[in-house]
Amino acid sequence: EVQLVESGGGLVQAGGSLRLSCAASGFTFNRYFIDFAIAWFRQAPGKEREDISCIGSSDGYTYYADSVRGRFTISRDNARNTVTLQMNSLKPEDTAVYYCAARRGYCSAERVLFGSWGQGTQVTVSS
Repeated sequence: EVQLVESGGGLVQAGGSLRLSCAASGFTFNRYFIDFAIAWFRQAPGKEREDISCIGSSDGYTYYADSVRGRFTISRDNARNTVTLQMNSLKPEDTAVYYCAARRGYCSAERVLFGSWGQGTQVTVSS
């Protein structure tokens, strides 16, 4: 079973930056980190959980929602089994709990297709 742990959330002023990390574990001889696409979702109070970014398993593919494109950058370090989401020019509307999720294979916007989830990390952007 793949386990995910997010870190790096916090309180920041509008225009500031945060760097979220997703550390993955639980890989075996027939299940490698590089085989998994890793996505970031976020959920604001009273709203649906939305996908905001994803990085493919081994093809270099990246996806960004319109709301974060140009401000957020996703990257992965396969040697350390981590995925990072660099968030710049943060806005109050970015305030949410941020979750990373993993699925074997390709990125998807459908959260039901992701079998492994972290516990989430709170990001609060003050105006």
